[in-house]
Amino acid sequence: MNRELVFLRTFAALSAFGIIFIFSSAFTPDGHQKFSEIDVERINIVEKDGTVKMVITNVDRFPNGKSKINGLPVNEDRKKRSGMLFFNEEGIECGGFIYDGKKTKNGHESGLSLTYDQYDGDQVMQLLTQDVGKGDDRFVGSTLAFNDRPAKESQVKTMEIMKELEEIGKKNPSAAKRKYQEYEAKGLIGGVPRVMLGKSRSLNNGLFLFDDKGAPKAMFYVDKNNQAKLDFYDDSGKVVASFPEKR
Repeated sequence: MNRELVFLRTFAALSAFGIIFIFSSAFTPDGHQKFSEIDVERINIVEKDGTVKMVITNVDRFPNGKSKINGLPVNEDRKKRSGMLFFNEEGIECGGFIYDGKKTKNGHESGLSLTYDQYDGDQVMQLLTQDVGKGDDRFVGSTLAFNDRPAKESQVKTMEIMKELEEIGKKNPSAAKRKYQEYEAKGLIGGVPRVMLGKSRSLNNGLFLFDDKGAPKAMFYVDKNNQAKLDFYDDSGKVVASFPEKR
């Protein structure tokens, strides 16, 4: 019995010493932990009150579906990607950084997107890179875009409206389109591009300007034949002036 007591006391002492050693190694005097390397699937950066301000995550744990962050629903239709999401002081999502890339059956596809959102709305600025290859064809382009968003936009309300439109569309696509236009006229959904700097799908590199309906109004670019051009458009999308003038 005495030997067992001695063993237990010795074991307890060594265990206590080990725990103290581990904690003293992991924590610096100011309370910070130090790691040379760490593997983690997701990190939530939170304020003292528990408000999530940023999420760094792998693909599997990327928030969508029926999960909530800061008590608010997240976009259920959003594709899962690795990256980061940002949240403001009220816990509302306000932007993100995502990226992906993989081989496909006939080529590859990859992309990167850094976005900033309108308050309680969708993106008003986006830095986007795309690289899509199919067979012998390949498009690589990077753009910086600025968008206008509806004045009364709300993330939760937008999700509710889109679900409503989806249900209507299953039975009557025309009715869904009319309902969309009604919400758009009320300033609840929509959004249009206003400025784009980068490469278009037609391989023009330049500055592209749009009106408040998203229609092109002016383009200053270098085309795929290395010719510099300046074009102006009317409300119907027809070129009304061009420099140098076409001969």
